[in-house]
Amino acid sequence: MTLDRVCKRFGGVVAANEVSFSLSPREVHGLIGPNGSGKTTVLNLISGVTEMDSGNIWLDGQLISKQPCHVRARGGVSRTFQHPRLLKRCDIQTNLYLGIDLANMKQKSMTSCGYTLSELLDAAGLSINMNDSITTLSYGQQKLFEIVRAILSHPKVILLDEPAAGLNSKEMERVVALIDCAVKGDAAVLLVEHSMDLVMSLCNGITVLNFGRPIAEGQPEEIQSNEAVIEAYLGRGRSA
Repeated sequence: MTLDRVCKRFGGVVAANEVSFSLSPREVHGLIGPNGSGKTTVLNLISGVTEMDSGNIWLDGQLISKQPCHVRARGGVSRTFQHPRLLKRCDIQTNLYLGIDLANMKQKSMTSCGYTLSELLDAAGLSINMNDSITTLSYGQQKLFEIVRAILSHPKVILLDEPAAGLNSKEMERVVALIDCAVKGDAAVLLVEHSMDLVMSLCNGITVLNFGRPIAEGQPEEIQSNEAVIEAYLGRGRSA
């Protein structure tokens, strides 16, 4: 996937200003920056939740900038949200079928993609009864479950919006295991996350936003030593 000079304004606020970067299969790319820097807006532009003002988004050589959300989802764009968006009045099995049905539309099986449902649930640490209500899962479990559901659709690109926020250390380890599953399934992963330990250990490349504008892009070690990034986000005297 490639973003080419993507822009979005909300009135006088520039939420995305000439944002450009590429995502590659089997790699994790970090998107970081201060609160309000435009990270979630970029995810919304990629997934089609928000319409962009200008620029282009390409997936496998196909221009998807004007496609609605459901077409992008069927084409291979999957995502999670800061707060899990699940079917609260449905059971766990029905919620899982949202991901499985998308995979079936692509004529993809889980086993052919390098993982099984049981492996994903094990990676997430979820021992669940499929007939239980989704509301029986704790907040942390729901966040992990949403990642499982996203991976089940066998996406080409998976967008993770602060997957570790509000989780304990064990649940954060589960997030890492699930990201490994996504990469194993040939997905490109775009990770928005405030845990710098997680970002720096997982990401192959990182783009940094400030006030909607990219201020740096590079490998983790380059970002950690970038003066503009230190000044705008990481801070001095802090461990990255």
